[in-house]
This record gives sequence, C-alpha cells and structure tokens, in this order.
Amino acid sequence: MALDYLIKGATVVDGTGGPSYVGDVGVRDGRIVAVGTADEDATEVFDATGLVVMPGVIDNHTHYDAQLFWDPLLTPSNEHGVTTVLGGNCGFTLAPLKAEDADYIRRMMQKVEGMPLEALETGVNWSWETFGEYLDAVERADLAVNAGFLVGHCALRRYVMGAEATDREATDDEIKQLVAVLHESIEAGGLGFSTTLSRTHSDGEGKPVASRHAGKDELLALCTAVGEHEGTFLEGIVSGCLDKFEDDEIELLASMSAAAKRSLNWNLLTIDAREPDRIPRQLQASARARELGGRVVALTMPVLVPMNMSLLNFCGLWLIPGWGEILQCPVPERIQRLSDPATRAKMVELVNAPEAGVFKRLGSFGRYVIGDTYAPENDGLKGRVVKDIAAERGQDPFDTLLDIVIADELRTVLWPMPNDNDPDTWALRQSAWGEEDVMLGGSDAGAHLDRMAGAPFPTRFLGDMIRGRKLTSLESAVRMITGAQADLFGLVDRGYLREGYHADVVVIDPETVASEDAALHFDLPGGAPRLTAGGIGVKRVLVNGVETIRDGKPTDARPGKVLRSGRDTATVATS
Repeated sequence: MALDYLIKGATVVDGTGGPSYVGDVGVRDGRIVAVGTADEDATEVFDATGLVVMPGVIDNHTHYDAQLFWDPLLTPSNEHGVTTVLGGNCGFTLAPLKAEDADYIRRMMQKVEGMPLEALETGVNWSWETFGEYLDAVERADLAVNAGFLVGHCALRRYVMGAEATDREATDDEIKQLVAVLHESIEAGGLGFSTTLSRTHSDGEGKPVASRHAGKDELLALCTAVGEHEGTFLEGIVSGCLDKFEDDEIELLASMSAAAKRSLNWNLLTIDAREPDRIPRQLQASARARELGGRVVALTMPVLVPMNMSLLNFCGLWLIPGWGEILQCPVPERIQRLSDPATRAKMVELVNAPEAGVFKRLGSFGRYVIGDTYAPENDGLKGRVVKDIAAERGQDPFDTLLDIVIADELRTVLWPMPNDNDPDTWALRQSAWGEEDVMLGGSDAGAHLDRMAGAPFPTRFLGDMIRGRKLTSLESAVRMITGAQADLFGLVDRGYLREGYHADVVVIDPETVASEDAALHFDLPGGAPRLTAGGIGVKRVLVNGVETIRDGKPTDARPGKVLRSGRDTATVATS
C-alpha cells in the first residue's frame, strides 16, 4: 500500500538530541511508518533536499482555551511549527461552568489573561457545564492543532462555592465536592490540575481570584486526587514565581507535587545576569520536591518576547507594587495624578524598590520606544527612543514619557526595550537550559493578546540557534521543544520522529527559519486588536499525517485531536 505522504532527502532531526542525518520520513494513516529510508510510492512526495525535518513543536503553556472557538487554526502558533498545545494553565479555564457564572468567568479572563471581552462574548458560545462537555465542544471546533487542557482551580471553586469562592477558604464538605468535581473532570479527559496563588491575579471585580483563597489542605487534597488518574500533571503559580520563592512557597510547591506523585511546572523563570542568585533560589523548589518524591520544573523562555505597554489598559505596569492604585483610577483622575510631580517621583521610587522584583526591568523609561501616537503634538515621535526625546526637551525620561502619554489621553503604545539582552544574561540562559529541572516554555500564547507575542518563539529560537547566537546545537534545540516536552508531560507517541508515532512533523528551511516582526492586527471578534507575527521558513507542517501548513500558509485541513488523560497521555514517574 502506498504511503500517504513522503518527505524525501531532508536533514532528519528526530527529537532525541542525537546526530542528524540525511533521510526520508514516510507517513501512512496518520502515523510515521518510515524514518531514514523510504522506498515506497507515495500519494504526495515533498522533495526536502537542503531542508530540516523535525517533530512538531509542543507548546506547554498556552491559553488558547477561548480563542480556539473563533480561530480553530490556533494562529499564529500553527505557523511556527507548533502541532500540540497545552492549555488550562494558571488556574484559569472555562469549565466547569454554571450558566449564571459565564459573565464572571469572561470578565476574569479579560483581566487576568488579557482576552478582549467582546471576543469572549461574541466568539465563544458558552454552551457547556461540565469539563467533559467543554472538551466535547473543543472537539466540535475541528482544530488544526492537537490540544489538551488542565482543569483550572478558579473555575472549579466558582462551580462549587459560587460567589463565595472569592471570599473565603472552603469548608471540609466543600473540599470533598471540589475533589469530586476534579475527579469527574479528569475522568472526562482533563490532563490534571492548575492553580494560582500569585498576588498579581485579580478578577474582573478587582478581587483576588478564587484560587488565592484556598488553604493548604484544599490544595493538597486536589493534588492527591490528580495522582489517582493515569497520565496527569500539575501546574502552579505563586507570587515568588515573579522573582524569588519564599521558604513556604518552596515547601508548598514541593508538597503539591509529592502529594500527586506527578510533576508540577511553574511559570516563569526570569533570567537576568544582574540577579545571579535568582536561579539557584528558584531551583530549591525542585531540590525540595525531589527529597519528598516529587518533581518541580521551571519554565523559561529562550527568546525575548515582543511586548508593548500602555497606561490606558491593563498590562505589566499595573503589577508594579504601588502603581496599580494610580492606574486603576478613572482616566480623568489618572491623568491628573500622572501630571503631579510628587506622584511621578513616587512611581519612580516604587519601580526601583526591592519589592518590585522582576518588574524593576520596566523602570528603564529612557529605553522605551514610542509606538502609535494620536495627538498632533506627538506627530513624528513614533519609533523614537524616549531618552533621545528627553534630551532634546531637557527633561527626565519618565517626565517625557508621561507628557507624551498624557497628550494622547493615555492611548500611546509603548515598547520597552529589553534590559536582559546582554552577553552575560545569554550565557546564564545557556547554562540554565542544561539544568534537569528547567524546561523551555511559557509562551502564554492565546493570552495578553494586545500586549505580547510569545507564540512565535519556536521559529525565533531555532533561527537563533542555527544562524544567530548558536548557544546549543540544532539537534539539542529541537529536542528541547519536542521530545523533552513529550517526555515530561507523558504525551503518548508524540514528540519524536519514530516509526509508529503520530505524524506530527515539521519541515523548516535552516537558512531562513525565523519569525516576522510582531505587529498589531485588528482581527479578533468585535474588531479587537492582537499583537501577532507569522512564521518564516516553515515549509510544511503535518498534524496527525495531514498537511496543515504549506509554504508558510495554512491549508483548510483540521486534523487536530483533543488530548485526553489516560488515552493520549501516560503517567511519568517523579522518582
């Protein structure tokens, strides 16, 4: 019987990290049936001479839970070689859900994950109640990419406790109900459990999200329940993820993993040579977990993520300790306060205080680049660096930035230039990638849509490793975003180019693979904007043996599968 698809003469990088070689990859009935030499006839033959064939990329930290309903292609991840996404992270999911809570969940997702409310209201039908019904709805969406979802703590609490979920700890009886619903959700295919205790996560009403009110007994009971199911894992966020863990956070994360006997990953390990003690401190959670029989893994991004800021709409600037109370004011009052020299001085003091943690990086105001402007007096400023404008005006950079923003009635788009792009920090990243408890990931694809563009990281990373900084080999780079991911999350028959495995396959041009520059596109339901970028040098993408990308452009195929625990995942031992 002829092959369905044959990739001929490519450089084969199989996801193991082993040496590459020139060979073929043959596909039949959605599976890889030949790797190396394939002499059979094929319905479709792609001559990949000079190109690289590799497994499909697995993006372990996404928030496509809502976008997939209005965009089943899962753009732009599909254009960057991603064939599998994992969602339901940070404790935020759209199920389980009672009908009367849909508006609350929409407004929470708008606040914590930057999903436009109009897109959530018009692009999603909100027709489910149970987690299983949500997964069934995802299946009906006919995705172009494989997708699996954790069960989020916030939706779970809201489902069981109603509005009181954001007011108090659960009673013993409510904990039993939470555990029962979690069991039901995982039995229906949920991949495990996610939660957040981070001080940065507040709901649409400005109150701490529901999971932040959970006590340790509740958390450990839910984690223990996860461990009773095949092919599950945990994801958890605490405030220390933003900078350095407190002792009790280390103990909590380690205890959660040990209770479940499942891995727990957290987001995001920020690497900066100016904070050399951060990595050792953060990895103490992994060391403690190992002592207890668990495993805690830090996610870190291997690229600098394009990100813009605004003083009009919620973004990272709101999270600088002490800034939120100013930026949450109504716009007229906000402008008045931002015009006050004493307020400006206090804001500079706050962003440079030790308590600002990783948000101190947002305080280099002279390094901001002005994006879109609106007032006539700001004509000609787009694309210019604030420190240069400030020098012309004889002002402090922060005063210059605020004067520009106030003239635009706060609508100015601001692009902070990264402070962590120095050789020492890249050397520290290179070292961290070699740690057994550090994994690449944390794109947040599908979230913070108008503020950041993490989804394109695979092509940017590969291009950098092939033609740029070359901090690791191509074979190692591919393993980090394919095979290593499948191994940690127990994805059955994915992550490698092996006979019998699902044919999630990507062909790239090593001479050109990269990402386009990020730009705002007003293509969300309701006309809302998102910051996005297409792929470069992605010649073919196959998902379950079906071509979804041809020469960088999506086909009409929708071969993606919903990954359900125990069927599409297997348990990965923690010790």
